[in-house]
Parts: sequence; C-alpha cells; structure tokens
Amino acid sequence: MLLLIPGPVQTRPEVRAAMAVDIAPWDDDTQAELAALRERLLAIAGGVPGEHAVLPVTGAGHAVVEACLRSFVPPGGKVLIPLNGAYAQRMARLAREAGRAVVALEVPDTRPVGAAEVAAALAADPAIGHVGMVYSETGSGIVNDPEAVGAAVRAAGRRLVLDAVSAFGALPFRMDAHPECDALAFTTGKCLEGMPGIGMAVARTDRLLACAGRAGSWVLDLAAIHDHALRNGWGSHRFTPAVQVLHALGAALDLYDREGGQPARLARYAENARVLYEGALALGLTPYLERRHQGPIVVTVHQPPDPAFALRGFVAALKARGVLISNFFSTATPTFRVGCIGAVTPGEMGAAVAAMRDALDSLGVRRRAAA
Repeated sequence: MLLLIPGPVQTRPEVRAAMAVDIAPWDDDTQAELAALRERLLAIAGGVPGEHAVLPVTGAGHAVVEACLRSFVPPGGKVLIPLNGAYAQRMARLAREAGRAVVALEVPDTRPVGAAEVAAALAADPAIGHVGMVYSETGSGIVNDPEAVGAAVRAAGRRLVLDAVSAFGALPFRMDAHPECDALAFTTGKCLEGMPGIGMAVARTDRLLACAGRAGSWVLDLAAIHDHALRNGWGSHRFTPAVQVLHALGAALDLYDREGGQPARLARYAENARVLYEGALALGLTPYLERRHQGPIVVTVHQPPDPAFALRGFVAALKARGVLISNFFSTATPTFRVGCIGAVTPGEMGAAVAAMRDALDSLGVRRRAAA
C-alpha cells in the first residue's frame, strides 16, 4: 500500500524494523541514544548548543504546539495567529483553551499570509506579545513564509512560536538566524520520515528560564522539561516516553543524512508535488491552490462536481488500487488531499496519478473540473 497522507507518513523498512525491540527508557544506552538524537535534531534546526534546546513531548503535534503556547505566551497574554488554514484554527483553539487571548488575523486558506499584514496587525495592537504561525498548512497545502514574517515580528519587538509540524526536515528554517523565535515545534512522523508519537520543540534557553512556572500544566511545560534535562542529563526524560519511536527516529535520521539532508529531502518532495499537481491537471481536475502558492508537502484538489463522485467512494477505489489518501477534508470548499511526503518517490507518485485516473473512470466520474 502506498500511503499518501501528510502524516504519519510512509516509512522505510529500516525504520519499521527499529520499532520491533523492547527497550528500557532509563537504561544508560537508551539515555545516550536520546542525548545523541537531541544533538542531531538541534543541528537540523540550526540551533546553537547552550542557546537552544531540543525538548521532547510524547504525543501528537498538537501536544508540542500546546506546550509551546503554554510555556511562552503568558496566561491572558495576546497571541496573533494568521488564520489561513485548519491547523491555524487548531492552534488558535489550543491557545484559547490554555487561557491565552487570541487575536485572529483572517486570511484566505488559498494563499500565505503577508509580512505586511502581520506588521500592520502588530502595530495596531501593542499588547500583542507573540505571533503563532503554522509554517505548512496540510489542510490546503499553502506554505507561510517564516523568513519574511519572522523579520516583521523581530522589527516589531515581538516573539514568534512556529508550528513546523509538517515542515521540519524539508522546509528550511534556522533558529540561529531567528532570535525572535521562542520555539519551533515539530514531530517525528512527518518530514523526518520516522514513526509518529513524539513531538519536539527547539526552544531558546534564555526564554525558557524566563518562563518558568508559566505553563499551567505539569506535562506540557517546556521550562520544566528543560530544567529536568539540566539536572538529570540530556538523555533523561521526565515521564516514560514512546521509546521505540525515539529508537526508530535514529534509523530515520541515518537515512535522512544518507539522502543529503534538508535540501535533498525538499527536492524530492517538491518533485513529488509537481508530478501530482500536473497529473491532476492532466486528469481534468482542479487543484485547490494556484501553482504559485502550491507547497511541496500536500496537494489539495477540488472534488469533482460530477454526482458520481463521493469522497469515501473515491478513497475506497484508490485503496483497492494500492493507494491510501485521507478520507476527509478541512478546506473551505470540498476537496481531497494527497500527501507528497514520506518515503515516496516521484515514480511512485506518477503511479498514484494513474491509480487516480483508473479510480475516477471506474466510478464514472466525467465532470472533473471545478465549477
């Protein structure tokens, strides 16, 4: 089965094999492995030892994003969130339910937010202390620009929390070039092509020390996680982690390095997305995004207006042909989405386009272009 969802992603056999072991989380060898993983992830994030720290949070990407918001935005503090996708909406909900005040910047889910829009919103409300932004929106496929937005945040003297859950490892970002960024959040099961189950934050240590006791949560407190590591060593973990996931991440990072790291991974994903986007057009389908706004992580396509088309029926027809995609959508209008990330090649993506053609033909879907 070819798994084409934007996470958890298709993985290599070496990664799956690394899960098939029993591991004691507190064993010396395991702790050495976690410490080494933190160093490798810090390097990918462009972090500086001593200035930045890698902090694991067992759970989905939402868990580590919530931990970032709780740890750095003060209770009752204002956070500006550009709302141009489902995951930005979720970020806003995480902030609100943590008792933070969300200032919504409404942006269509068909384009990135502009740095000038962020700058204007910050100038209009000096009480806003943070900007929370999703780097890659897997609902629609757009990619926001943390270079331009980060510069606007920095110029305004505010702070940034960046949700890079579906971006980290493929889309570039360096913590050492972004002093305005308090934390970068990501997970093991997306562009690093590991298994799902652990979120990671790369955070500024000076800001962590200044935010002690702010989270209002024992588990989702990055300052406490950092303090635990300082006192007990970088291989330690506050609570029992998804240790097999960490072990598999080591295997995934070996493959990541062998491929050529971030530039090579981005190049493969971008080619996957090109093959899919052009293939959808050739099938008479209408991509949700203009080509200039199309990111490399996921391609979203308008559902055909033909009455013979039903999303779950289409997903089932694709699955019968060896391709599995998401059976739901989260865009403003009905769509289906196909992930371009994971251990997938452009050749396999071409085969997926052929499977889409066969599935549409088998369902009798003739009208395919969006109205």
